[in-house]
Amino acid sequence: MEIKGYFNNSCKICRAEINHYKKINKTICWADVITDRNVFHETKKSKKELIRRLHIKRDNKILSGLDAFLIVWREIPRYRILAKFVAIPVIYHLGWLIYEFLAIILFYKNKYLLKNEQ
Repeated sequence: MEIKGYFNNSCKICRAEINHYKKINKTICWADVITDRNVFHETKKSKKELIRRLHIKRDNKILSGLDAFLIVWREIPRYRILAKFVAIPVIYHLGWLIYEFLAIILFYKNKYLLKNEQ
């Protein structure tokens, strides 16, 4: 099962986190949503949507946000326990809120990237 991740490499925080995952896991193929023009065709998402959240494509299904992180964490042995914990309904909903709050802050910080949108 091929897993592909889509992230904003121009965001320092996003880049640092994904680079960490790249070092410890080679099963996920990563694409930068800023420089890789194929991502729009592959995901059927706009540049704004792709910059706004992490996306993962697995089994031809696109997951975003916290759901995408759960897929990543399940692929990395040392993060599987985190994935199980965050999947607990109450924790999931709290985690979703926290992720969305942080993602919107990062989106507005990186919104300048949309000026050159297609």
